Amino acid sequence: MYRILRKRHLNDLITWMEIEAPLAAGSTKAGQFAILRLDEFGERFPLTICGYDRAERTITIVFQHAGKSTKMLSLMEEGDYISDVVGPLGNPSKLDGLKCVALVGGGVGCADTYPIALELHESGAEVDMYAGFRNKDIVILEDEMRAVSTNLYITTDDGSYAEKGFITDKLKVVLESGRKYDRIITIGPAIMMKYVAETTKPFGIKTVAALNSIMVDGTGMCGGCR
Repeated sequence: MYRILRKRHLNDLITWMEIEAPLAAGSTKAGQFAILRLDEFGERFPLTICGYDRAERTITIVFQHAGKSTKMLSLMEEGDYISDVVGPLGNPSKLDGLKCVALVGGGVGCADTYPIALELHESGAEVDMYAGFRNKDIVILEDEMRAVSTNLYITTDDGSYAEKGFITDKLKVVLESGRKYDRIITIGPAIMMKYVAETTKPFGIKTVAALNSIMVDGTGMCGGCR
């Protein structure tokens, strides 16, 4: 059993949660995930590990209330127990040798870019974070992202906060200004990641997208990740 130590709602749709998970916390690296099961009758569902504290033996998850299990998880409180937390799973992000990286997140995907930004920041790399949201009500983790980035660019589709427009528009402006990146990593809605790739292609920058939606079992057996 895995105890929920801390919880806060980032907005009406997204929750931040810190869970006591000694084994996962001891070996997690940026880009990995865990599979949770709330009780013995629950489904298995994957969530990116958005942070960890090896000393406290905890992991952090940030999730959108998108389906039955995540909605049920959002209703659990500090002190409650989750039946199963299996992780870390998946391959860590390949960050060795990178000196200047752009991380492009959309919505809750911005939380998934955070541990990558933190690891790069701690290694001394330059990190530009691009965070796109529909409106000001769903902007999340701004202070946390700013603390680990060289430059933080935020856009909202409706212009209710920061710059108006799509985050890919801002990325294109910065690339056209001459900013050079060793790599661009994007996590978010599939349509956003598609346009990120199309935006970066003319500049010849290696771009990595997180294709989480094609994952089925989370252990490599289904072959979707291959």
